[in-house]
Amino acid sequence: MRRGIEDLRRGATQIDKFSPESTDGCPECHGRGLVLTGDEARQCRCMQQKILSNRFRHANIAMLMRQFSFSEFEFKYYSKQLRDDSAVNITYYETAQRAFNAARRFVRECLESEHARGLLLSGPVGCGKTYLAGAIANELVGYGIEVLFTVVPDLLDEIRSTYDRQEGGQSEIELLEAARKVGVLILDDLGAHNYTEWTRNKLYSILNFRLIHQLPTVITTNLTLQELDSYLGERTTSRIVQLCRAYRLAAERDIRLVKSQESR
Repeated sequence: MRRGIEDLRRGATQIDKFSPESTDGCPECHGRGLVLTGDEARQCRCMQQKILSNRFRHANIAMLMRQFSFSEFEFKYYSKQLRDDSAVNITYYETAQRAFNAARRFVRECLESEHARGLLLSGPVGCGKTYLAGAIANELVGYGIEVLFTVVPDLLDEIRSTYDRQEGGQSEIELLEAARKVGVLILDDLGAHNYTEWTRNKLYSILNFRLIHQLPTVITTNLTLQELDSYLGERTTSRIVQLCRAYRLAAERDIRLVKSQESR
């Protein structure tokens, strides 16, 4: 089943690289979206891919991130010798295993319940937090679960931009409601930004609503809980702790830079 989802995801990505009408030239259904077999009709694979592509756009998953998957998560970048003292003195490899297994379990729990407990993935820049969050998003979208993936600074900037907007686009209320009520919310890069009282209130509003209604939430951050507390305040950090199970990742070097050097 998972292999079929990954194949559809790759196909959906290919559709996005061309025009939205690229299924019109499908040799199987000839643009009808249905394949007739005797007296029966089934949805063509090209239409399934197009539907999945629309789900990715609705979930706000960037094109590059649509390639992130559990099957391609690489443990080789995590040392089996170096230890992360802040994560109960276990190796970097073990922290990656724990976070990876927790992410897989989170997906399973979301498929079983609308009220799965969330995940807080922390660690330094380039340690795989966003990759795992993207893999979660892709897997859930593939199963038809409603997801919204948003980078925290971008979300806050978008909300601020509504104050100067004369007309058109989403309002502040619409943006906040989308984040509050979506089936699964992924907040990427909750980092050391310039947190004003306005910023803290917006984030608290989102997280408090999701806690009250027990809505699954994934958060990535390069801060510790103590640092989050100092930036966001106790009441917001308390909501995060109640919403999420916390897992830490650690890597010797920025994995993205290592991969970039390997591909040269």
